[in-house]
Amino acid sequence: MPILRLAYTTQFLIALIAIFVLWSQVGGQSHLDLVPWYLKLGLGVGGAFSAAKATAAAVARERVWNGQSLRWLGLMLACLLGCGLASYSAHLSEETDEEDQQESSALTSDASRPSTVTLHRSRAALRSGTCHR
Repeated sequence: MPILRLAYTTQFLIALIAIFVLWSQVGGQSHLDLVPWYLKLGLGVGGAFSAAKATAAAVARERVWNGQSLRWLGLMLACLLGCGLASYSAHLSEETDEEDQQESSALTSDASRPSTVTLHRSRAALRSGTCHR
């Protein structure tokens, strides 16, 4: 039994690494950086733990696909779905920041253009001949 505990612990650590690598590759590292730490910790550890428990349930019974192993597999898939939803939520919040930047750049570009009052004054100066070139 001690060798199985070592194997499950090793599988948990490898699964933990694999979940975060998969999450950063599929969801994008920039989106993963925006996800709060407690969601990353909970979803990552939950997914790795359920993968190790699914393996333990499959080894403990005669049939590999039994009720316990399917339940743990379903929990692991739910954690991975949570990872995707967290990345999608971060993506949506990042989009609103870009729209704010576009609005602020539109305001600054409007400020750099001369106003209609300035244009009318310069045309009036041209007509009266007071403008020197």
